[in-house]
Amino acid sequence: MANLKEIRNRISSVKSTMQITSAMKMVSAAKLKKAQDAITAMRPYANKLTELLQSLSATLDADSGSKYSTQREVNKVLIVAITSNRGLCGAFNSNIIKQSNRLINETYAGKQVDVLTIGKKGNDILSKTNTIIENRSDVFDALTFDNIAEIAEKLMELFVDGSYDKIEIIYNKFKNAATQIVMTEQFLPIVPMEADSSVQLDYVFEPSKAEIVEELIPKSLKTQLYKGIRDSFASEHGARMTAMHKATDNAGELRDSLTLTYNKARQAAITNEILEIVGGAEALNN
Repeated sequence: MANLKEIRNRISSVKSTMQITSAMKMVSAAKLKKAQDAITAMRPYANKLTELLQSLSATLDADSGSKYSTQREVNKVLIVAITSNRGLCGAFNSNIIKQSNRLINETYAGKQVDVLTIGKKGNDILSKTNTIIENRSDVFDALTFDNIAEIAEKLMELFVDGSYDKIEIIYNKFKNAATQIVMTEQFLPIVPMEADSSVQLDYVFEPSKAEIVEELIPKSLKTQLYKGIRDSFASEHGARMTAMHKATDNAGELRDSLTLTYNKARQAAITNEILEIVGGAEALNN
């Protein structure tokens, strides 16, 4: 009977876990809808702005190039790793950490590589083996463009003053609730799009092409970072919803298995009791 009591306790524990994971799934599903709508609405604007900027930059003379597109020998690299503040979202955070370590240990091996983390989970792991210049996990408390713009401005300053020769962003791009794609994007310097001689642009620029590009670059970079964090935010809720859905299903299977085991053990115990009673009765008759 002690064994039956142990199985009953496990069944009760699994049911409690199912309630928790099911509730977390519903919460993530509700948050995902809002985050998905936000990134879906923003992508066309961000992509078109980046395309316009790259197209204009490609037509500028080398002497009139922007300070944000200066190509230098890469000796000092800054990686911006975007993770989440909470776990229970499958491989969402570990994929970013793996990609960050791959860049640090393979792509930029032998160079000075520092990390700026956005998200507590990435900071907790990457800080053990790398230099973290700053952790901005607070941005998820108020995910607004102005808050992200502050980080983008700091990144631009670090590049312009020569603190870093190259800045890369690593984040999860939202595809759907079950799929997130790890993206590595060069933030600075800006890589101009190769000019297509077959396409003739007959635009009139006012005040001038160089001034327009110089004005667009900070806005484009801020938008690029904001889009990356928004993508990551939507991906986080999608990954957590999927993980909690699988956890609920697994808990259901474990509950059914334990219930079957409990019923078999209970039947065996009843059978043993009947055999003992029958055996005792036969002994009395003899």
